[in-house]
Amino acid sequence: MKEIFYKEERIFLAGASGMVGSSIKRALLNIEHFGNRHILLTPTRKELNLLDEISVKNWFIKNKPTIVILAAAKVGGILANSRYPGDFIFQNLKIQTNIIESAWITGVKRFLFLGSSCIYPKNALQPIKEEALLTNNLESTNEYYAIAKIAGLKLCEALRKQYGFDAISLMPTNLYGPNDNYHPENSHVMAALIRKFLIAKKENLPSVTCWGTGKVFREFMHVDDLADGIIFCLKNWHPSDKNAPIDSLGNPLNHLNIGIGNDISIKELSLKIAKLTNFKGEILWDTSKPDGTPKKLLDVSRLKKIGWEPKISLEDGIKETILSLDYKQL
Repeated sequence: MKEIFYKEERIFLAGASGMVGSSIKRALLNIEHFGNRHILLTPTRKELNLLDEISVKNWFIKNKPTIVILAAAKVGGILANSRYPGDFIFQNLKIQTNIIESAWITGVKRFLFLGSSCIYPKNALQPIKEEALLTNNLESTNEYYAIAKIAGLKLCEALRKQYGFDAISLMPTNLYGPNDNYHPENSHVMAALIRKFLIAKKENLPSVTCWGTGKVFREFMHVDDLADGIIFCLKNWHPSDKNAPIDSLGNPLNHLNIGIGNDISIKELSLKIAKLTNFKGEILWDTSKPDGTPKKLLDVSRLKKIGWEPKISLEDGIKETILSLDYKQL
């Protein structure tokens, strides 16, 4: 299994058009001599409906991928999650089940599932270790999405235990970067703040109103670091290896956290973005809007121990993201 990327592979990247998927695609295409050795399969939504079980199975039978990276998901911020809970749980469960089952049935040799740090309890001990999963209540503002992601992680784990299906799962922290969603209501916090401050600067507005109190803390990782970590794990992390990460009871871990290992308050983040966008007006806080989880910092020591660390600093990442934006995207 460790010869991955050293001989010809047929790599199916599900969700290649999204922020995460497009970053993974760039990273895969940058692997030395990729074009001569591997085939990258990135069907569009028009070419493959991931919600259709029969279509997905037929696609796997026809295209015969050997490696699968599941980056496709219905995602959104607090408002979108609260407005469309049925869509978030139903669509994500269908996408995950269709792809995981088809990969298992057709003999895919390596599978990587992307979850989210929201799988962990709202009041988990900080920094959050992998063992915190299912130990307490979820954050209510995104519990339907979180339940779907937990189900995907557990399905991969169960198929590994019962059938030896080589599936691994990564739980990323909050992400940002190129190709993010800047919708005024459905975006995540980083994109929402960048949008607000860029528009305020462009239109010379006297103030920017941010959601919540600004007192909660979040960890942010550039999406290109995630892509780099995914490729590293596909090549180097095998839960069955004797030196692979284990939990506190000595059992092999089938999911690992991936993040940067430090966090920032939303208030401090807003000040940083204001400075980087050269906005000099007033920052106001709408405390009628929810804060979400008070603090969500991942323990990333296990991934660090097997040799991977992020490379992009928060300031450099935000600068790069702002410079890459076209005002029309907002």
